[in-house]
Amino acid sequence: MMKNVLLTATASVLAIGMSGCSSQDRPPKPKDKSCDDWEWDNDTETWQCDDDSSPHFGYFFWAGSFFANSSALKKSSSYKNYISKGKTGIGSGSKGGFGG
Repeated sequence: MMKNVLLTATASVLAIGMSGCSSQDRPPKPKDKSCDDWEWDNDTETWQCDDDSSPHFGYFFWAGSFFANSSALKKSSSYKNYISKGKTGIGSGSKGGFGG
């Protein structure tokens, strides 16, 4: 009995630790009227417009601005600051807030 409890607790801790950025850690979806469909991008940990009728289709949204691609996003000083504070993705072992 004790062994089963321990195995269950260990499995739960591992599952939580490996889950990465939960939806509770994400900033709210942008409310920009030019895009009706937002998808979370795990690589950049930002929202990306997935509305193919939008002029911003494929753009990343960070700190109130659109970025045409991840390279442009990564050049943003506020995004660099966000990343440098330890918010570098799944497995980083650090916690950070969303800047912007």
